[in-house]
Amino acid sequence: MLHLIFQSSFDSALLQRIEAGDDVIFLENAIFRVVKQGFLATKLQALLKNRVYLHVLHVELETRGVTAEELVSGIKIIDYPDLVKLTEKNRVIKTWN
Repeated sequence: MLHLIFQSSFDSALLQRIEAGDDVIFLENAIFRVVKQGFLATKLQALLKNRVYLHVLHVELETRGVTAEELVSGIKIIDYPDLVKLTEKNRVIKTWN
């Protein structure tokens, strides 16, 4: 399943709905929740260890002034062609607004 997370106020309850093998893309202000200093960093690291694939769009980082070094280690930075590939790969897409 592909999860598109837009909301900046998501919490660990949302993360509990993500399963091993899922892809997750953080968009818009949700990228502020995936920084190393964020309170969800430990939970995000656990997801990565459980074969959950976490992504952020490069353009979202640039727009919000967030650098790759600020992200939780293991989160992949992607571009729009990568986003299209992930939507093709996953038959089910869940949007979290």
